[in-house]
Amino acid sequence: MDLTFLQHVRQVLNIKLFNLAGTPVSLATLVMVGGILLGAYVFSRLLQRGIERAFHSRGVTDEGTVGVTTRLVHYLLAVAAFGAALQTIGIKLATLFAAGAVLALAVGFALQTVLQSFVSGVILLAERTIKPGDVLEVNGAMIRVVKMGIRSTVARTRESEDLLIPNSILVQSTVKNLTFRDKVFRIRLRVGVTYGSDMTQVRAVLEKVGVGYERRIPDPAPLVLLRAFGNSSVDWELSVWTNDPWQEQLIRSEVQEAIWNAFQAADIVIAFPQLDVHLDAPVVGALAQRSKAA
Repeated sequence: MDLTFLQHVRQVLNIKLFNLAGTPVSLATLVMVGGILLGAYVFSRLLQRGIERAFHSRGVTDEGTVGVTTRLVHYLLAVAAFGAALQTIGIKLATLFAAGAVLALAVGFALQTVLQSFVSGVILLAERTIKPGDVLEVNGAMIRVVKMGIRSTVARTRESEDLLIPNSILVQSTVKNLTFRDKVFRIRLRVGVTYGSDMTQVRAVLEKVGVGYERRIPDPAPLVLLRAFGNSSVDWELSVWTNDPWQEQLIRSEVQEAIWNAFQAADIVIAFPQLDVHLDAPVVGALAQRSKAA
């Protein structure tokens, strides 16, 4: 009875459903294709977990490195499994590519932007110049990379807004990666004082503010520079370094507040735009006569 049942199952699986490119496709073929895809997915998940454990065991804890590596492995296995499934179902890849060359060209023109983003995503994943967790400056806006996909990158702004950025933008435009090699970030703060100020005292106060700021990193040390002799002020610049570029606005605010308080305590006047008007003698006389007449 068992033998009869197995023969019956075999007969059902071998029933031809349709022909594809001259190759008969049966239920067994479809089951095999599904098994290949499912097996590739399970193997990909297991391999990704193995890679993550291998990285952690070697002391590699950078999320960007681990994420990029596992994603590339997943895409490679997905492409291989899809190709094997097509071969199993009777579609030869070489013939498919040759027959669909014209169609692929037309679709390529129609989906040019999407293909650019796709290729850019592969480049970004391979080069690893941008990784999840990196802080970037794109078109003057600072963002933090949350997730990198094959078509687009998910980023978050300081206003807690999620951005979907096509990968082609990150590849084709100039992007400032503030955490590419390290997280050291320089914050420059400019302040103008009146020309009557004691410049030696101004330098000493700015240096004290920089050294006393707790959220900075000790190396490099704070730097004070006299930047310019302006129309209404002598412009100074205080630079401090931090290892958290994402907090740049908060750090800038705290240091500027410290500068304000320190200048107030030292009686140093922060300059503001002023305009001196000089009148010629005839104009002064005419105004005086008019004032007397009134």
